[in-house]
Amino acid sequence: QVQLVESGGGLVQAGGSLRLSCAASGSISRLNAMAWYRQTPGKQRELVATISSLDSTIYADSVKGRFTISRDSAKNTVYLQMNSLKPDDTAVYYCAAGWYYSGQYDYWGQGTQVTVSS
Repeated sequence: QVQLVESGGGLVQAGGSLRLSCAASGSISRLNAMAWYRQTPGKQRELVATISSLDSTIYADSVKGRFTISRDSAKNTVYLQMNSLKPDDTAVYYCAAGWYYSGQYDYWGQGTQVTVSS
């Protein structure tokens, strides 16, 4: 079993920054990817960024150049640095763990709210 705990969400003004953290525990060694997704009411959950165990990354077009995903293997933690935030970035952000090439994520955190005010 894998447990994921997110932190770092909150309220920020447009143009500001936040850093999300996701601490993983349990049987994570068999997985090779961590990701951040986000969801707003009435919309499907969308991929924001993903990072592999070899530090390959993929970003959604909407966040390229503004968000950076990174990981600390020693701490089993993945981060999402969000800069130049926009009101459209407002969502619940979820951490996920799974497999990089298939894009399958079987383990999810509880989510953390990010609200960007205009």
